Amino acid sequence: MHLHTLTRDLVLIGGGHTHALVLRRWAMDPLPGVRLTVIDPAPAAAYSGMLPGFVAGHYPRAALEIDLVRLSGAAGARLILGRATGLNPGARHITVPGRPPVAYDIASLDIGVTSAMPDLPGFAAHGVPVKPLGPFADRWAGWLALPGPKRMAIIGGGVAGVELALAAAHALRGRGAKMCLIERGTVLAGAAARPVMLAALARAGVTVIDHAVVTSVGADHVTLADGRTLPSDLTIGAAGARGQDWLAGAGLTLQDGFVAVNPVLQSSDPAVFAVGDCAAMIGSPRPKAGVFAVRQAPVLHANLRSALTGGRLRAFRPQRDYLKLVSLGER
Repeated sequence: MHLHTLTRDLVLIGGGHTHALVLRRWAMDPLPGVRLTVIDPAPAAAYSGMLPGFVAGHYPRAALEIDLVRLSGAAGARLILGRATGLNPGARHITVPGRPPVAYDIASLDIGVTSAMPDLPGFAAHGVPVKPLGPFADRWAGWLALPGPKRMAIIGGGVAGVELALAAAHALRGRGAKMCLIERGTVLAGAAARPVMLAALARAGVTVIDHAVVTSVGADHVTLADGRTLPSDLTIGAAGARGQDWLAGAGLTLQDGFVAVNPVLQSSDPAVFAVGDCAAMIGSPRPKAGVFAVRQAPVLHANLRSALTGGRLRAFRPQRDYLKLVSLGER
């Protein structure tokens, strides 16, 4: 057995798709002398690609989960179960409530986004953001198990909102469900498959409401700017993505609330990398899509090792387009 003195600290903040794949690579080829730490609120991370299938009832809750405990163990990493709430580039430490500051030499952020709507009255108390995925999946399962007819509203008529509505409609068949999809602009604006998806929504009994602004969310209703009140016992926010609020005080350059990164995935602080949805690729902006997070993994893994050893960093070159698969509720 070779024993190495731990001289450097690498901290992965968040168990997103990119970091999960970095852990897998690290397990196969760890870097001697480096203590690897993972910080995440939960022992498992939800895989976004399977969320519609879970909502529709095709997969059990456990099937969505990436086991961070097992993955961290295989990589020889310590796993801190907690939510990072601050980062101090000067002192090089990370704040996790209830714990001493976590020191780092190199850190990487993969904390995802939220679809919470802080400025919408009543949403914080009565609405459910789709992201983070884990808490949403738990809330959906609890609501679905309740007896009686179901009334539901989804705010956000993009592809994600439509796919979620069709998945929910599949799960609620035969339960007298009433569901509406609300979009401030045009539902599925610009989507090539718009006619197909609109037809699927009609078959599923989902009421589509275009050009409507939600002004408040109550425990059992949604109010629109034109005065209409729509019944809803579960109101889901699927409109857009927002960066985590604490990033504003982390001392890093942000773009629209997301961590601005250069082609090698470094933030404005060379010791801090950022990937996945929480990052904004300044030189080559792309939509928030998991395909980019997955493709970033080998580049991030190589660059973290280079940053720890003084090696040369590689640029990440995202593809211009990608295949978009949309479930219409069935398998």
